[in-house]
Formats: sequence, C-alpha cells, structure tokens
Amino acid sequence: MSSLGPGSLQAVLFDMDGLLVDSEPLWFEVETEIMARMGGAWSHADQQHLVGGPMDHSLGYMLARAVRPAPEETVARWLAEGITGLVREHGVPMLPGARELLAEVRAAGVPCALVTSAQRDLMDAVLETTGVVFDATVCAADVRLGKPDPEPYLLAADRLGVHPGGCVALEDSPNGIASAEAAGCGVIAVPNVAPVPARPGRVIAASLREVDLARLREVAGSRGRSAVTGP
Repeated sequence: MSSLGPGSLQAVLFDMDGLLVDSEPLWFEVETEIMARMGGAWSHADQQHLVGGPMDHSLGYMLARAVRPAPEETVARWLAEGITGLVREHGVPMLPGARELLAEVRAAGVPCALVTSAQRDLMDAVLETTGVVFDATVCAADVRLGKPDPEPYLLAADRLGVHPGGCVALEDSPNGIASAEAAGCGVIAVPNVAPVPARPGRVIAASLREVDLARLREVAGSRGRSAVTGP
C-alpha cells in the first residue's frame, strides 16, 4: 500500500447510482413495474429504503410488500434485466459535475475507483454508455457483504494499493456513507433520493458541482490532522 503520510489524498472512490449517474428514476420505473406484476404498490418512500443497499435487502423489502410474491431469483432477474435493458437502450445521464470532477481527478494523477452495489452487467452497461474509466471497480459480485458493510470500500482501497484512511469517498445514500465511514474513508455526502442527516464533522454537498480537487484534499487533510492531534 501507499506510504503517503496522514492527510494526503491517495485516492477518490465514487459511488455509481444517484451519485455518478442519474439512474434512480430508471430504478423507480423498473421497481414500480415489478411490484405491479406482484400486485403491490410502490412509492418514492419505498425506493428510499433501497437506495445504496445490497440486492438481498431490496428483494426482501419488495417481496414483503407483494400481494402475489414471485420466487426471489425471479424478482432478482426482473430487476437486473429491467435496469440493464433501460440503460443499454436509452443510456443514462451523468449527474451535474460528475464528468468534470472525474476529469480533474484523473488529470491530477489521483487514482479513482468505482464502488457500486449494482450487479456487474449494470455496472458494465453504465461504463460503456457513459465512456468513463476507473483504475479499479467493485460491484456486488466482488464482495460477500455489500453496503452498509465496509467490505466494498476496503476492497476498493486494496485494489488501488492505498490505505482506506487516505481515500475520500463520494456517496449519495445513508447505506453508502455508512459503508465508507466504517472502512475508515473520508466521505463527502451528496444526497439524491434519500435524505442524509447532518452531524458534526460530516461534509455534505448539494451536488458534485460543489466538489473539486481542492475540496477533496481539504477533506483528506482534515482527517490527517485529526489522526495527528487525536480527539
């Protein structure tokens, strides 16, 4: 792993859905259609419970609300095929500031990784349709435990060869934020569908337009100062 000192920005870790790309409306469309097949209603409040979480949580939540539940593996296939099909057919827009921030990070030579709870087919479809490139990727198939467990962010740091404490993660959901914080990463929260509560020390941005390389380094630096000075 990198031996850079405390407070240096060693890598930037990006979530995908709702942070990098505006895919949440597509997820809502697919989830609503699947729930209709199973005789259940679906709302934006229901969607908030799933944002940033692992597939098994989504399946359990949806099946608990179904009037005519389908087999779990069938619902998982409907979700995966539905969202991936929409992305490949129509593309998915990148959220404001995302492409610019990625370009700035890459131009500075700072490694970056994509850390998503999505299945590999969807991740690949998003990368192909947007044309963005990462030094490493982590998707649902790569981990045993998904967000909010720290495993996805620990694996991303390991694949980049850096310490998690030198990484700053960009996340939009409470599940993702919890995962990155538990891994020891610095975090900038950029809420989208699900609200993110403010708390002391938590950095929140209205969009990625408010995040640049200087701000990423500031977050990494503040964590370094805390490590040196202690509580």
